[in-house]
Amino acid sequence: MRLQVAYCGICGTDIHEFVAGPILLPTKDTPNKHTGATLPLIMGHEMSGIVLELGSNVSDMRVGQRVAVNPAMDDRHHGTTPCELCTAGRHNICTRSTFYGLQAPTGGLADEICVDRLAVMELPDNVSLKLASLAEPMAVATHMVRISGFKKGQNVVVFGAGPIGCALTLILKDQGAGCVLVSEVLTSRAAQAKACGADRVLDPSSNESLVWNTTLELMSPGADIAFDACGLQVTLDEAFRCTKPGGTVFNVAIHERPLTLNLNLITLAEKRLMGGNAYTREDFENVIQLLGRRSAEIEAFISHIVPLDEAVVGGFEELVRNKAHHSKILVEVHGGST
Repeated sequence: MRLQVAYCGICGTDIHEFVAGPILLPTKDTPNKHTGATLPLIMGHEMSGIVLELGSNVSDMRVGQRVAVNPAMDDRHHGTTPCELCTAGRHNICTRSTFYGLQAPTGGLADEICVDRLAVMELPDNVSLKLASLAEPMAVATHMVRISGFKKGQNVVVFGAGPIGCALTLILKDQGAGCVLVSEVLTSRAAQAKACGADRVLDPSSNESLVWNTTLELMSPGADIAFDACGLQVTLDEAFRCTKPGGTVFNVAIHERPLTLNLNLITLAEKRLMGGNAYTREDFENVIQLLGRRSAEIEAFISHIVPLDEAVVGGFEELVRNKAHHSKILVEVHGGST
């Protein structure tokens, strides 16, 4: 299917690639073995758009339809025999997992993109194209909450109030979390976490025991789950400190360098360390319903919108220079409010 791109978000993974990459991107000398993509390629994987042309085998959609894009690619996209994980419905960790805008030649920072029908998610009338560009990061958070084992009424600590941390907070409260405590050093992001429903937002920069002491005060003997959306050594250590015996530490972040871990923290208190990758179609379907139900709060994640020809300076470089002032920057390609 051929889509006209409406909006494309810039995420933390994109910034990591821009500053320190290639990390997930293929290199000039090492093309991706599943897609053949190599540098240079078109980035952008958080996108919405309008259907311009249908493939010969697509009969359940129409030209002009508004859509969000699930950029995750697996065996079905590559035309290969489904691996064991795909057969089990775990397409997000397919052995040949790739993404539009990261390991495919085409991405959302372009006028148009061609994608497989599997990647397209139809939008209801109450979800705008602007809002739909947030479906991908919201789907990440939805997937993490879903596979973490979270249950209504549980208490949670979230480290980091960037777009994913705030999405986690909103989803946890939407699903009935008892208490959600958020750790964030940037004032603007702390305010966003509070707007997403956090019960308490703390800046630990002046007191290294603040989050731990407050966790004991609000949810003794500790949190049921701690989500690390920062990916720092200090936040991983504090996540283990703040979870109760038998609790779960869940890593959401992509790391630029390896961290250290004392495995006795897992063994002696029977804690679990988990991680999650991307999302499935189920997560996108759940998120599109959430976008319609909580549209005002989620659209507030958008801090700035720039045109495509200003994406580098006004988007990528702006996030590198002024991270504290932004939650989510969108690139407006063709736009559209409906």
